[in-house]
Amino acid sequence: MHTTSPTLLGNYQHYKTGKLYEVIGIAHHSETLEEMVIYKALYHCDQFGSNHLWTRPKKMFFEELPYNGNIVPRFRYIILKTAVEI
Repeated sequence: MHTTSPTLLGNYQHYKTGKLYEVIGIAHHSETLEEMVIYKALYHCDQFGSNHLWTRPKKMFFEELPYNGNIVPRFRYIILKTAVEI
C-alpha cells in the first residue's frame, strides 16, 4: 500500500511572485503514483479567473531554490491574519 507523507495544509506564498495559494490536499498521479500537491490560487488572474486550481509534484512544490543569492523554498508556509470583530 502506498502512503502519503504528512503535508501541512494551509496558505503558502510563492518565492518569486509573492502570490498566495492555499494547499487543499495531496493526490497521486494515476500512472506513476507520484504525490501531487493540489492548491488553489488566492487571487484573480485574467487568464484563469479566481480560485483556479493547480497541481505540482510534491517534491517540486517543497523544493528549495537559489534566489537573489539565497536558498529559499519555492512556496513558504504563512499564517494569514484574520480580522476580528470588536
